[in-house]
Amino acid sequence: MNARRRRWLVRGVLLVVAAVATVVAVRLIGQVDWAEVRRSLNRLDWWQGPVLIGLLLLRQVINALPLSLYIAGVTPYQATLNDQVAILMSTVAPPPSDLALRTAMFSSWGVSVARGMTGTLMNTVTYYIVRFSAPGVGLVILVLRGDAIGIRLVDLASLAVAAGIVAILLMVMHSEALAASIGTRAGRTARRFRDVDPAAWSAACIRFREDVAARFGYGFPRSLLALSGMLLVDVGMLILCLRFVGVGATEAPAIEVVAAYLIAYPLTLFPFYGLGLVDAVVLATVTAVGGHDVEATAVAGLIVWRIFIIGGPLLLGAASLVLWRRAAGSSDRIGGSAEGSPDR
Repeated sequence: MNARRRRWLVRGVLLVVAAVATVVAVRLIGQVDWAEVRRSLNRLDWWQGPVLIGLLLLRQVINALPLSLYIAGVTPYQATLNDQVAILMSTVAPPPSDLALRTAMFSSWGVSVARGMTGTLMNTVTYYIVRFSAPGVGLVILVLRGDAIGIRLVDLASLAVAAGIVAILLMVMHSEALAASIGTRAGRTARRFRDVDPAAWSAACIRFREDVAARFGYGFPRSLLALSGMLLVDVGMLILCLRFVGVGATEAPAIEVVAAYLIAYPLTLFPFYGLGLVDAVVLATVTAVGGHDVEATAVAGLIVWRIFIIGGPLLLGAASLVLWRRAAGSSDRIGGSAEGSPDR
């Protein structure tokens, strides 16, 4: 099985797992009154759309900001265009089409492929640290509220993953020898599953360290802060969507929604931002506090939230692709005219 088929198989399996888990969760929560869901959606007012669009734009800009922090010469605007196009391509086309288009965009801005890919990798690594650290913040919120949390093995495992990523990253950045050793060990582990060269992995790890070293001290803490801010905007949109359809603060206190969202956030690893899985956790929390009478209204709020955070980036990706192609075409025409014009 080639790499492309393997990636699609993994995505398919994750999607099936998410679908099954969603069905089970909904059945455990109860039968949804879809007529009430429609009535709740009818409560939406026109001005709420622009508010959510504005927050979505802020969310996407913050989410892309690490690219400009890690890659010298890439502006926040360019980083946002690049990230939106990559989101679109990773959704509608097989891998590595998203990486191919990313590199083409970087090249059009005068950024080398090596620097562009290193920045993209650091962006991904930083996001995974934030993703798997989120349950820790959620648990802290529950503890501060005086809730009994018991032994949360899944959440502890998530925190262990985040800590492991941070530890490996810091060791790679500490010295070239450590970077080479980590690359070799990773290559030997990977060789058990496919044909790879540990020496090549070691060299790649050293090159990665060299490429990212100049921007690491500046970009890493700021990127962590930016992506944490993205999570705040994201959960803020979720709370607003619930309020807009009629779920009040007494039925779903903001702090409860934030805690549930953060604890469930590693589930966004599944396709379509954890579609169904994150929703089930939030829905279970809302119904536990507000009762089953609020279930249908909460489902309506989750539908609105999903439309914006899944459909919105795809539309922005299409628009970003058009904007980049127009700008790249204009640059090519200007360059061609300059080369063809006589010297004065």
